[in-house]
Amino acid sequence: MSSSKLTILNEVLTQKKSEIASSMTEDEFFNLFASEQILKDFELSYDELIDGIVEGGSDGGIDAIYTFINGELLEEDTDYTGLKKEIVIDLVIIQSKNTNGFAEEAMNKFSSSAQDLLNLSNDLNTLKATYKKELRKKIELFRNAYLRLASKFPKLNISYYYAALASDIHPNVERKVPQLQNVINTQISDSNLKFLFVGVEELLALARKKPVRVKALNIEGTPINTRDGGYIALVSLTNYYEFITESNKLIKAFFDANVRDYQGKIEVNQAISDSLKNPNNEDFWWLNNGVTITTTNATLASQSLTIEDPQIVNGLQSSHELFYHFSTGGNRDDFRKIMVRVIKPVDEKSRLKIIKATNSQTSVPIASLRATDEIHLNIEDYFLSQGLYYDRRKNYYKNLGKPAEQIISIPYLSQIITSIALREPNNSRARPSTLIKNDEEYKRIFSKEYDVDIYAKGVLLQKQIEIALKSYTPVLTTSQIGDLKFHVSMFLVADTLKKLTYTPNEIKSVDISSITTERITQAITSVKELYDSLGGTNKVAKSQDFVTAIFGKLGEIIAEHKELLKQQSLASKADNESK
Repeated sequence: MSSSKLTILNEVLTQKKSEIASSMTEDEFFNLFASEQILKDFELSYDELIDGIVEGGSDGGIDAIYTFINGELLEEDTDYTGLKKEIVIDLVIIQSKNTNGFAEEAMNKFSSSAQDLLNLSNDLNTLKATYKKELRKKIELFRNAYLRLASKFPKLNISYYYAALASDIHPNVERKVPQLQNVINTQISDSNLKFLFVGVEELLALARKKPVRVKALNIEGTPINTRDGGYIALVSLTNYYEFITESNKLIKAFFDANVRDYQGKIEVNQAISDSLKNPNNEDFWWLNNGVTITTTNATLASQSLTIEDPQIVNGLQSSHELFYHFSTGGNRDDFRKIMVRVIKPVDEKSRLKIIKATNSQTSVPIASLRATDEIHLNIEDYFLSQGLYYDRRKNYYKNLGKPAEQIISIPYLSQIITSIALREPNNSRARPSTLIKNDEEYKRIFSKEYDVDIYAKGVLLQKQIEIALKSYTPVLTTSQIGDLKFHVSMFLVADTLKKLTYTPNEIKSVDISSITTERITQAITSVKELYDSLGGTNKVAKSQDFVTAIFGKLGEIIAEHKELLKQQSLASKADNESK
């Protein structure tokens, strides 16, 4: 390894840390950086990346761990029960060491933890003394999904990555890889195992890899072109597959985050799949509604359309089925075609109208089109004035290099509002990614009747609370912080308003700057005492009993406050009468 490459990487790390995570230690940031680069193709947000980091004592040599089902991150409230076929589970385990070498001890820890954690017959509760709660929870997520989907015979990929500021791998370290493979094969024999050392050169190469933003789409015949820069064309199925993939992997950034998580009805997917697998006299585009792509610019040269910042906003089912078909051995010589509409919207509002209009003609539920609502544009604009970046379009601000702490995702904002405005912190804790799936619940969180300022105030307060939780004494674990943070925010808002019930818009009157660190610490202490008294588990944090206990405590505080005001009023009245 040339010293210049290490110098360059160190400079990249220094600059990136100052830009996006200045409050992190160098070791913490290296872990985040390495995880981000290794998982770049999965298009994770900073919130999702950080949630998978489990570094610290009792981590079994595992600094970060993620499970994906069909390329989508598995979270504790993910519903995968509707999956029927061609299921792929990816378990990704990362060790990131901000050191200049790969160590044998790290490899030994990998083998030891694999023997314990990947043995599906081992009760995780018996491993409490050896492995931290955060790691056991991530392993439990993987185990539950793998076992519940076992009858559908999913393909299981287990990938280990060891990242360090190194290049040369000592033979004593390298010979540990087969030992790890043997351990895993003993535990889960039908898995596909991959192990990679990620050194300076690999990290630099990954860091330089930019998301695909411009790509050519080879078309058939002469397209119809419109005066506003749009095109309608027929594209061979294989050429369309080439367009939506890079190195045979689906380019997730091409699929608009507003609708890309929609899996649709199984029978719809099955019909598309059957049509692909069983060609007949009808061309594919005769039987299919085609694909709609929005773009910032498209140019035609010969038989190729160069599309800038493509966003596939309609035809996701067809796109995913085409990907699965060809990536699992489908005939690449297929002559059939798909119809593609390329539209150049005049502005973002126009683009969102296109998304709604094209998807309203299909069975895409309204819940999948949430971020197209005008309220999210209003929140985004207001957040910018407050120094915040609303991640309405997933990873847009991340790709612009904005600070991780200032990027606010839709699920995170939903959790905050559910806690402080709806007074349901148990749901914020229990359902991190599904709060707005239901239309009725969505309208309770993102209502046109709410002042946009309550969203910003909620975020600013939540950020203060999370900082205080991390510096609280005695030290709290990551799991405890996750269990407490939304309950503390509700407690503080209710305590500040001195009300057990209040309307969401009353939050606008809360002066965030007047809420001191001392008050936040007192709130943490009050909430934690109740949490501990009920058992101090994540089950408690998700329960209504915990919320009821908090309201009981708040009732006492508010009653004392009213009594104090009453006594002060009487004293003042008596003082005036004596004069």
